[in-house]
Amino acid sequence: MEGVRVLEVAQFTFVPAAGAILADWGADVIKVEHPVRGDTQRGFINMGGFALDPNRHPLIEHPNRGKRSVGVDVSTPGGQEVLYEIAKTADVFLTNYLPAQRQKNKFDIEHIRAVNPNIIYARGSAYGDKGAERDTGGFDGTAFWTRSGVGHALTPEELGGALSQGIPAFGDSIGGMNIAGGIAAALFHRERTGEPSEIDVSLLSTAWWAAGASVTQGMETGETMRSVMPNSVGPTVNPFLGNYLTSDGGTINLCIVSPTGYIRDAFEHLGLPELADDPRFCDVLPLIENAAAAVELITESVRSRPFDYWREHLKTMKGQWAPFQSLVDLGHDDQALANDMVAEVEGADGRPFKVVRGPVQFNHEPLQTTRAPQASEHTELVLMEIGLEWDRIEELKDAGAIA
Repeated sequence: MEGVRVLEVAQFTFVPAAGAILADWGADVIKVEHPVRGDTQRGFINMGGFALDPNRHPLIEHPNRGKRSVGVDVSTPGGQEVLYEIAKTADVFLTNYLPAQRQKNKFDIEHIRAVNPNIIYARGSAYGDKGAERDTGGFDGTAFWTRSGVGHALTPEELGGALSQGIPAFGDSIGGMNIAGGIAAALFHRERTGEPSEIDVSLLSTAWWAAGASVTQGMETGETMRSVMPNSVGPTVNPFLGNYLTSDGGTINLCIVSPTGYIRDAFEHLGLPELADDPRFCDVLPLIENAAAAVELITESVRSRPFDYWREHLKTMKGQWAPFQSLVDLGHDDQALANDMVAEVEGADGRPFKVVRGPVQFNHEPLQTTRAPQASEHTELVLMEIGLEWDRIEELKDAGAIA
């Protein structure tokens, strides 16, 4: 996307994550921040119970890598003039502000299209830009996790309550990728037809797409799927599908969705070679009929050895499986590292800082990125690039319209 300019008037993670992906893909992403406060998320001092270092801030680095920051007070006439001047040079306008704020501060679609009729206008919201709740704000903890049904589906009924999301900005990051994909399609459409598009992605629609097969099942049958408690063996027709505990409390997930052709190899790797010749388990139909008995035997075998044994031993198994890992474990996962999932940038304090690369890779080459900008770091540089004279920049600074 070299040569594409994105003007981002957004904060928190959901929509800025889209800007980060576009920056990784080569776009020049100009992030507009309040000249005093910056992105509200810069002020967060806690994430999931962990204290945050303002110079090494995951909630800033993750959704803002590779951008340039310009400090503009869009509530002032001078700030709005500056915003329009940048918009004239941009291909995409990206925002997650609510309709009332967009109107009040004059950067809704009609204001931006008035200065640049060809700009692609992309909105991210909690619940969509249509309907009675288009003015209702929300976060991924409300729109993506709670209201969508995702949290309900992932909470075992036996708990008698609700699990919290557990991963800050989880739906935000997924939704950001959806917006980036929509922008890529809109750029392609404009290239082909000359027509600019409006793009809308909500956290609610992001969750429903992610859970789409289960949502469709629910609409079809009126029944909902739920996660089950650890150690509980619910009704099963496939013993090679489920979580099994190891002797030291680890978990191995078997996910051989279709056992045909895998039965003998799976039983051999699970330390139960004799079951491959047992008439109860030797073929798919009897395996289904006797699944509960097979589960008991597999459970006993897996529990007889430690996690690290199974993690190494099952690498040669033909069927699908995975070790149950934490997010910290993944940072040391050989396969993740071999596929360049981690990038190292120079933090604002000058020390190396590891961030997660975007999931799309082109031509087997890891995408390059840089640290997130400090608030208002590039104001003067960007404004001079678009042709503002130094005297005008000084006037705007004195008026408090820019930083």
